[in-house]
Amino acid sequence: MLVVKALIPPPIALDKNVYCTYTALILIREAYMTKHLVVVAGNIGAGKTSLTERIGARLGWRTGYESVADNPYLADFYADMRGWAFHLQIFFLGHRAEQYLEMMRDSRSAILDRSIFEDFHIFARALHHMGDLSERDYLAYRRLFDLTVESLPRPNLLVYLKAPPNVLMDRIRRRARNMETGITLEYLALLDSFYDEWLDGFDLCPVLTIQTDDLDYVHQQKHLDTVLGRIQNKLTGREVVEF
Repeated sequence: MLVVKALIPPPIALDKNVYCTYTALILIREAYMTKHLVVVAGNIGAGKTSLTERIGARLGWRTGYESVADNPYLADFYADMRGWAFHLQIFFLGHRAEQYLEMMRDSRSAILDRSIFEDFHIFARALHHMGDLSERDYLAYRRLFDLTVESLPRPNLLVYLKAPPNVLMDRIRRRARNMETGITLEYLALLDSFYDEWLDGFDLCPVLTIQTDDLDYVHQQKHLDTVLGRIQNKLTGREVVEF
């Protein structure tokens, strides 16, 4: 079993419970002192929005989310995916790039719900694979994506939330969002395979992979504390692995 712990020596000897509190306070203090940009990636239903909300609230970081309610293409896309796929991807790319630059200009740390990298490597690829994005539009989009990403500073950390497709499917059914009624287990499995391939070669910043199938950081405070500790350890490099 792997054990990961923070390397923060206290000034005096402390019992285990007091030491945990001491470590948490140090991590939170450092979160305020150093600017970080963290992006949260993961399949549909992995828990990105819930984690982004809670990390932002706990650490006082700025938060950024996907443009859904104010997206002028979303309704048209779901009515005619092939006719509007290119338009939707261009809108998401522009929105995320603008959001990313805004967060970088701010002096505060920030955490973003979904990364700009997923736009091409996961979702545009899936649309192309399924025939909803033509080869011509796919290549045009890729050129624009590459130019956009090359001009952006790198994030400090990418947090990848991972869960089996069947677990994701159960979560999607439970939250019962109208726009997600057409999502299938096969589609989630396809996205999952694309995530594995993309992250296998991703080297723009450190990656922290968190299995979320047995995590409940919405209702279990200790689960949120564990995730927060792992994120802060990864950002500061304070990790030791014991076998």
